[in-house]
Amino acid sequence: MAALDTTRATTGSFGLVGRIGATFASVVNAVVEWNDARVTRNTLSGLTDRELDDIGLCRGDIDVVAEGRR
Repeated sequence: MAALDTTRATTGSFGLVGRIGATFASVVNAVVEWNDARVTRNTLSGLTDRELDDIGLCRGDIDVVAEGRR
């Protein structure tokens, strides 16, 4: 008769391959976040001061908004 251990978690990645996959996913995520911030910063920088004021921002807020801290 075979025994089945049901106390272990069966979700998530296992072993070296799982760690490599998780590292790759985190690198891809970091690149995507960097690109989103870059696009946001460039778009907001292209607006006039009046347009920024219309959406409640000033030039000093661009980096804060682009990094998602606001």
